[in-house]
Amino acid sequence: MTDSSPLAASDRPLAHLPPADLDEAYENRAHIAKGDSWLQRWPKAAAAFRAGHPAASLDQPYGHDPRQRFDLFCPEGGLGAAKGMVGIVHGGYWMALSKDAFSHLAAGPLACGWAVAMIGYTLAPRVRIAEITAEIAAATNAIAGLGDGPLRLAGHSAGGHLVTRMMCADMALSHRATARLDRVVSISGLHDLRPLRHLAHNKTWQMDDAEAIAESPVLNMPRAGIELVCVAGAAERPEFIRQNALLPLAWQGLGVPAYSQLLADDHHFSVIDHLAEKGGAISHLVDAPLR
Repeated sequence: MTDSSPLAASDRPLAHLPPADLDEAYENRAHIAKGDSWLQRWPKAAAAFRAGHPAASLDQPYGHDPRQRFDLFCPEGGLGAAKGMVGIVHGGYWMALSKDAFSHLAAGPLACGWAVAMIGYTLAPRVRIAEITAEIAAATNAIAGLGDGPLRLAGHSAGGHLVTRMMCADMALSHRATARLDRVVSISGLHDLRPLRHLAHNKTWQMDDAEAIAESPVLNMPRAGIELVCVAGAAERPEFIRQNALLPLAWQGLGVPAYSQLLADDHHFSVIDHLAEKGGAISHLVDAPLR
C-alpha cells in the first residue's frame, strides 16, 4: 500500500488500518529519545521564565479550586498595550502536569506583543474530562474580560482537545469571549476521544461512551467565525498525526476556515518549543493576522 496523502491521486488503495495496540499507539514518552528528560526540563525552564518576569500576576483565580488559576504575563507597556490575549492550556493527558511547568511557552506570543494567560485546571481522577472542559470555559471567560483586542487559544495534546472544545457551540462562553475569540491553535491535539476509551489510562479518566462522544470536538458543531489551526510534529506517533488532520477535514465542511500543518523532525515533546520563541513556527501561527 502507498504512503501517499489521502488527498492525493493514487493508483492503489490507501491503507487505513487500525493500530494493533491502542495503548502503544497513544504512548509518546517511550518513543522519544530521553523522553523523561523533557519532563524534567520543562519545570526548570518555566521557573526561570517566571523569575525573569517579576511583574507577572501569578495564580489569578477563575474558580474556587486551588488548581483553577491562571498566570498573566503582559508585554512591555502592560495589559493596555497588548495587541490581544492568548490563553495557553497545557497537556498531560488530563491527569498530569500543571501550568507551572509551562510558563516559558508564553515567551513567543509575549515577544510578539500579546498578553498571555497560562491556564491551570483540576486533574483526573478528581474530576471527569467534561468537568475539565467546563473549567477551561470558565477560564476563557475570565481572561476574555481582561484587556482588549482578539482572544486566541493554544493548547498542547490534552490541551489541544480543551481549546478546540471552546470552538464548539455547546460551550458556555460569555458574549465577550465569543466576540473576541478569533483563532484556536491545537498543537498535537486529541479531537476524537472514542479510541481513548480503550486505553489503560481510562481507569483514571473513567470516560464512558456518552462522555467520549460529547467531549470529542470532531463530533460537535463548531461556532462560526473562529479560525482553526491544527499543528503537530512530523515525527509524532501516527495516531497523533491522524488526530491532527481529522478536525480540520471535518470542520471545513461545516464552514470553519481550518488549517493543518506538520513540522518537520519534531516529536510530541519538541513541537511545543516553537511556541516558546518569537520566531517559532507556532508563535507565528498564534500571532499571524487572520487569513
